[in-house]
Amino acid sequence: MAVIKVENLSKRYRISRRQDSYLTLRDALARSYSRLLGKSGQGREDFLALDNINFSVEPGEALGVIGKNGAGKSTLLKVLSRITPPSSGQIIISGRVGSLLEVGTGFHQELTGRENIFFNGAILGMSRQEIVRKFEQIVDFSGIGQFLDTPVKHYSSGMCVRLAFAVAAHLDPDILIIDEVLAVGDIDFQKKSLAKMKEIIADEKRTILFVSHDLKAVEELCSRVLWLENGKIKRMGPAREVINEYAGEEL
Repeated sequence: MAVIKVENLSKRYRISRRQDSYLTLRDALARSYSRLLGKSGQGREDFLALDNINFSVEPGEALGVIGKNGAGKSTLLKVLSRITPPSSGQIIISGRVGSLLEVGTGFHQELTGRENIFFNGAILGMSRQEIVRKFEQIVDFSGIGQFLDTPVKHYSSGMCVRLAFAVAAHLDPDILIIDEVLAVGDIDFQKKSLAKMKEIIADEKRTILFVSHDLKAVEELCSRVLWLENGKIKRMGPAREVINEYAGEEL
């Protein structure tokens, strides 16, 4: 049974075509008059970031998501993580989701690293006892023990990524969703994180969705790849086949 099932998923954003840097009194009066006439939508247009997406992910599978900038990759992960709602369609997710989408996502900037470990664990639905049991592993993996009692707002982006990944990987979510954010870390930490994700898949049978422009890392980790283009699925299939086709078009 699939742990993620996406059916007819679309995400629409409304954007303004106006380029004015300021609003004059005449403009304000004109807009008010337009609203009275029922024309308040003028000057705006819809942008379809995701267009009728359908796919499923099995338990213990690593699915890579690739595509050019603006293809809809990050939007897809934000919808799956319930950060933003879909405009239409449905998502069925079985299990607890841990997301690592942007530097500092899910952290309270005024809290220390130590406090944020417990804060994130609580968000994931972990009991305090479970978090305590994993605490030392999280700190050791992150490598930021020296700054554990420093507020996160003073962390560098690399330190935030280290702690965020350590929390997401060790607090036992059933599904781990990771965006390009790992690229912020240094090479050694990227390798360490990739090895940890392989361990999660092989030993713990958890599911991973991995977005990256690093095609080598995607092929190394993922069994299947979903290729997005202009908000639509261009192809989905075995990792090497899809990556080779994608790389060929990029040349």
